[in-house]
Amino acid sequence: MHSFGNKRSALLFRLPLIFFLAAALLLSALTGFLPAEPASAESSSSPPKAAPVVVIPVHQTVENGLQTFLQRALEEAQSMGAYYIVLDVDTLGGRVDSAQEIGQLIKNSLVPTIAYVHGKAISAGSYIALNAGKIAMEPGSSLGAAAVVDGAGNEIESVKVVSYWSGQMKAAAELRGRKTQIAEAMVDKNVGVSMPEIGRTLPRGEILTLTAEEALKVGYAEKVAASLQEVVQFIGGEEHPLVTLKPSLAESFARYVTQPLVSTLLLIIGIAGIAIELFVPGFGLPGIVGVLGFGLYFFGHYIAGFAGFEEIALFIAGILLLLIEVFVSSFGILGFLGAACLISGVVLAAYSTKAAAMNLGIAFVVAVVVVAIVVKYFKHRGVWNRFILREKLTEDKGYVSASSRSDLLGQSGKAVTPLRPAGTALFGDERVDVVTVGDFVEAGRTVKVTHVEGVRVVVQEVKDLG
Repeated sequence: MHSFGNKRSALLFRLPLIFFLAAALLLSALTGFLPAEPASAESSSSPPKAAPVVVIPVHQTVENGLQTFLQRALEEAQSMGAYYIVLDVDTLGGRVDSAQEIGQLIKNSLVPTIAYVHGKAISAGSYIALNAGKIAMEPGSSLGAAAVVDGAGNEIESVKVVSYWSGQMKAAAELRGRKTQIAEAMVDKNVGVSMPEIGRTLPRGEILTLTAEEALKVGYAEKVAASLQEVVQFIGGEEHPLVTLKPSLAESFARYVTQPLVSTLLLIIGIAGIAIELFVPGFGLPGIVGVLGFGLYFFGHYIAGFAGFEEIALFIAGILLLLIEVFVSSFGILGFLGAACLISGVVLAAYSTKAAAMNLGIAFVVAVVVVAIVVKYFKHRGVWNRFILREKLTEDKGYVSASSRSDLLGQSGKAVTPLRPAGTALFGDERVDVVTVGDFVEAGRTVKVTHVEGVRVVVQEVKDLG
């Protein structure tokens, strides 16, 4: 009994040790399934020295062409295994829809991004900068003034539009841990914001714009850098190669062509040129210019990634149907189908169908005016006039009309030739071509002029009363 108690006491004494050993074995077994710890933090987190710092310019106007270029550049930077992407921002803004798409591209980038504002990041440009992971600003640069304006530069007062864009700016600021009310004040003048960091309070009724130093102090910039090299040092990329991606010649051309004003102008040239060639043919030059205008429109939108072969084929089909309608009457059916194909091709080739439809409408009205003026002043020109007899036989050109022989009315003469029913008669000493009303008169018979119709002298035989 005593021996059993001693064994029991010894077992109870060893239980904690057994549980400890079991726990240790279990822990070591579990850690065996976990990934091995890296040899050093530098070997796992530091990118290879060959990974480049890629600089992408975001200059001039924010529009569809810039969006296409940035999409290509960001994809290329990722495929290069870039260490960092520096967005070189200098823009006064542009299209809101393009800025939104660009902002989404930057947010989705797998490569870290920093926006370097070395001029201005105004309006849509400020939204692009806010979507970057970090912001560096050149001394003297500015950020903000993102109020929504129309094509004429007038501020849009629509509460719905302002609220939407303000929300987009706020979301971009919130994503990067920045004070959202400052972003709202850049859009909505009714917000107002207090910034004790810089001792400044923006009253309601004003739009906020920050200088480089102000942006740094309020947390809207991480660095004030006088040069791109300082930005590279700030992100720790001194030992990495620096690569700048620039728009290709075709992308630069596409950016220019896809601007609303240029697109509308090309449509005016295209419509007016082809219409002038149809209504006043023979010039050749208007037709060539018109085709060139449409060609540049579609080429630019194709390079920008908005138009495909389907839209171009649809447009060409429309032109062919209109030409067929000119030469083959189809009671307007082919003409209607051609116009529908042409309009559809132009509208579908653009980034925004609504904007394209409006531009096409403006171009059509202007083209109609141009064509009307050209037709009025040059309608006498053209190849078709060669098939129309326009020569006038006037006396000033030496043409003299035949005189009427009404002087012979009632005179009598003698048939020189048989009249069957036409022939020749002698009146005094003058031989005159005459015709009877249908009777046959033998030569030598006496005839009398009964009536005269211009140069037509009608005679009748005079019967011998004896």
